[in-house]
Amino acid sequence: MASQVIREWMGIQQFPPATQTKLLELLGKLKQENVNTLTILVMGKGGVGKSSTVNSIIGEKVVPVSTFQSEGPRPMMVSRTRAGFTLNIIDTPGLIEGGYVNDQALELIKRFLLNKTIDVLLYVDRLDAYRVDNLDKQVVKAITDTFGKEIWNRALVVLTHAQLSPPDGLNYDVFFSKRSEALLKVVCLGARLKKHDMQGSTIPVALVENSGRCNKNESDEKVLPNGTAWIPNLVKTITEVVFNGSKAVYVDKKLIEGPNPDEKGKIFIPFILALQYLLVVKPMVRAIKSDIAKESRPAWELRDTNVAGRKF
Repeated sequence: MASQVIREWMGIQQFPPATQTKLLELLGKLKQENVNTLTILVMGKGGVGKSSTVNSIIGEKVVPVSTFQSEGPRPMMVSRTRAGFTLNIIDTPGLIEGGYVNDQALELIKRFLLNKTIDVLLYVDRLDAYRVDNLDKQVVKAITDTFGKEIWNRALVVLTHAQLSPPDGLNYDVFFSKRSEALLKVVCLGARLKKHDMQGSTIPVALVENSGRCNKNESDEKVLPNGTAWIPNLVKTITEVVFNGSKAVYVDKKLIEGPNPDEKGKIFIPFILALQYLLVVKPMVRAIKSDIAKESRPAWELRDTNVAGRKF
């Protein structure tokens, strides 16, 4: 396999000066805490804006995006370096095919991630998808079954298509809150998360608008309807996930293949053998000895015993 090409992060220069300043401050904060490499895994259903979000973060069109074509069939890692800091973002194909989890796509992702460390998971969906359903739960369960519940301690929910007018005259922030609440509830159900499973209070949610119609502020930064400059806000939330006290997820062979069925239960073998001896073998030996002691001896054996006992 060819080594990953790591290029200078030139795309950061395409951002407005205000955005560049904020991003460099955040990268400096990571380096101060000895975080020199950050690997971000992007997952979710198809058509939700995963690849476009990768392009937006990098500031370059590094992943092909087409309205009329399906997503790339394989995972792809984009690496950029800046002032001694390396950013890796892994784009992945959608996990749903024909109404079910695409096991083939999931297997490709697992193999691609072998021997890599996941620092942050971006779980991507759309803000304008007003409902959640069983497909959301299936995707979350598939991710959990693959990487374990711990991956959600390193997760950030990203909602794309955020440049919208909420339905029914709802306030933008109220609509965002309700949509986030509904999706996070499905995440907790699909991942079977309890309060003690999460080191933080909840999984953070960030808004994204990748289209060119995104509004801008006086500093020429792309902003959401609520005035938030979303690119620095997204990166800021990513750094908060990194510093939340949880551990990054290392993808080794055991994690992607699961426990070896030949090894399962071996630890119990000595206990089983001990129980068999105490409950089966030992009582059986005791019963045999008791039967032998109670058994009446034949006349010829008694006669030979008497003869042997006589003194001549």
